[in-house]
Amino acid sequence: MKNIILSIEGMTCSACSNGLEKYLNKQNGVINANVNLVMANASIDYDENILNQEKIEKFVKQAGFKSDGIFKEVKIEKENKAEKIKFIVYSILAIILIYISMGHMVNLPIPTVFNPHTNPIIYTSTLLVLTVLFLIYGYDILRNGYINLIHRIPNMDTLVAIGVLSSFIYSLYGMYRVIKGDNSYTMNLYFESSSIVIYFVKLGRYLDGINKDKTKEAIKKLVEITPNQATIEIDGKEKTITLDEIKKRDILISKPGEKIAVDGEIIEGKAHLDESFITGESKPVIKEVGQKVIAGSFNYDGYIRYKAEKIGRESTVSEIVRLVIEASNTKAPIAKIADKISGYFVPTVLAISIITLVIYLLLGLEISTAISTFVTILVVACPCSLGLATPLAIVVSEGVCVNNGILVKKSEILETASKIDTIVFDKTGTLTYGKLKISKINNYSNLDNKKLLQIVGSIEAKSTHPIGKAFLDYMEEEKLNRVEVNNFENISGYGVIGEIKEQKYILGNRKMIEKYSISNTHIKEEQELASEGNSIIYVVKNKEIIALIGVNDIVRDNAKSTIEELNKKNIKTIMITGDNKETAKNIGEKIGIKEIISNVLPKEKAEIIKKLKAENKKVMMCGDGINDSPALANSNIGVSVKSGTDIAMDSSDVILTKNDLNSILKLINISEKTVRNIKQNLFWAFFYNVLMIPIAMGILRPIGILINPMIASLAMVFSSLTVIANALRLRKLK
Repeated sequence: MKNIILSIEGMTCSACSNGLEKYLNKQNGVINANVNLVMANASIDYDENILNQEKIEKFVKQAGFKSDGIFKEVKIEKENKAEKIKFIVYSILAIILIYISMGHMVNLPIPTVFNPHTNPIIYTSTLLVLTVLFLIYGYDILRNGYINLIHRIPNMDTLVAIGVLSSFIYSLYGMYRVIKGDNSYTMNLYFESSSIVIYFVKLGRYLDGINKDKTKEAIKKLVEITPNQATIEIDGKEKTITLDEIKKRDILISKPGEKIAVDGEIIEGKAHLDESFITGESKPVIKEVGQKVIAGSFNYDGYIRYKAEKIGRESTVSEIVRLVIEASNTKAPIAKIADKISGYFVPTVLAISIITLVIYLLLGLEISTAISTFVTILVVACPCSLGLATPLAIVVSEGVCVNNGILVKKSEILETASKIDTIVFDKTGTLTYGKLKISKINNYSNLDNKKLLQIVGSIEAKSTHPIGKAFLDYMEEEKLNRVEVNNFENISGYGVIGEIKEQKYILGNRKMIEKYSISNTHIKEEQELASEGNSIIYVVKNKEIIALIGVNDIVRDNAKSTIEELNKKNIKTIMITGDNKETAKNIGEKIGIKEIISNVLPKEKAEIIKKLKAENKKVMMCGDGINDSPALANSNIGVSVKSGTDIAMDSSDVILTKNDLNSILKLINISEKTVRNIKQNLFWAFFYNVLMIPIAMGILRPIGILINPMIASLAMVFSSLTVIANALRLRKLK
């Protein structure tokens, strides 16, 4: 199976995106297709043995749309002036049309030439010309309605197209009768209904377009973080170039007041950089030679030269944008329910409108009344608001998440997070900062502490575990050089092995000692160190324990308050760690976690997650995204607490770029508000249709309450605007 994301041109409303999505999913070789109206793209999983990009793009064309090739980036478009002018012109024409067709009904002064009683042919001809202009304006609606009908996936455009053309054709017949001399038909023309229905549908889409752009604001901000130009060094000279011209390993220059152009590594100089947009660190951080810089960081005070490492779509910012776009190309379960209902709704409305038309004719009512009612039902029932109910809320919420340093990879997470009842936390690097320091050394060898730690640090330098950083920091502080390490081996959950000058060293926890059947007479000392909150590293040389080192971690500032808030929400919290029981208990007591599972391996963490899920728990796993990968993958939601530069390597469902545990509470809060918002949107969309369809059918006709196609189309616009306004309320979430 392969995935492709295509940029789609020609989608104007949710009816378009839903129609294309249904059509693609019907094709042989398409495994799953999700069409995103807001991002104007389609994410398609397909069988590469059956399909390729060219064949898929043919399907898009057959459905009435155009593929612009592989989706590369979010298009930041300025307001289309031509479209705005066209809308203004048609607004004026709509006013003129209503004035000419209905002005005489309310005794407005009508020019004699347009008077239906004195000049019926000129009157009807004028209405015809204006209506043809509106049919041209709404050509995309009529075309999409026709295409979706022949593909047997009728949608909103189909309802509008049938209603508009029915009114128009009947009005042409009426015009023919007027030309033949039957002036009574001047009062039974529905040219204005055809035109105004199209106008109001276009009005709704014009407003949808404006509000759709508002949902992109968070992504726009990310795209605009990076500068447009950069300064490159070529043969010792500086030259200004665009970002597209930068290649890997190019040497770039950043001066005070400028932004970093691409991800890279400093090779000269130092500066205070603001990376808050990624890391959430409010204070500028000092960056020196050998340290990484992130594209978009603001240089406050230094002159630095840095080597380009990640350019274009590989950069951290681009990776974040990609993740957000991919998330918006997935569907939450609640959205799929709405889509399924819409699939039955449109054919049902068509059936209701036809049955009503037949009943009116059988009852002997005028054909003009029957057709007007037929058209009104079709227009008033258009499920545009139903199609907008979920995707708008999801995209707005994804933007809110981005602003809060929460990257959600699948939109279904925004629904699932509200159902979480159990959160499992890894300890090191998650509940703690992972900034470990050597607190105590029990040295049983004939080496001094510096020599011992130089050996341990050189081996740990090859490890990715946070404990290794404590030894590297010590070596840097003491200005100790690394020694050569051979035959390095990392044993996940246990420790590491390395050879120095043909001597084999084993570093790890007590499980490592037991794994290699090494005699251990230092359990009491281990317990003493652990009782003080230390993580323990045994140092073994030639099957003999030569040292016991205690490494202490710092608990995250807001870990305790986060656990307290989760407890208030009746969400069970569990700490799971490969560390020893005493150390884990010490940390648990500090932050308020009562259930602690210690001395576990990465694969055992995954088994614990599976066990919790088997008990019908909705489990969120929060870890560092490396050793915890199996557990993250097996949980309902895997959350990784990582720094911005590690985003591309994560396999979790959610990434907290600001390394802030409080973001978990924010995610749950956003999820709860989003689900509530979607349910409200769906309620109002259904309530509107359930209420308006019977009225359109004429159920209140006996008491004199009637609506015509123009009022129906206006009501449809207000229905959509209600849903849009409700979804946009989510932007106020903090």
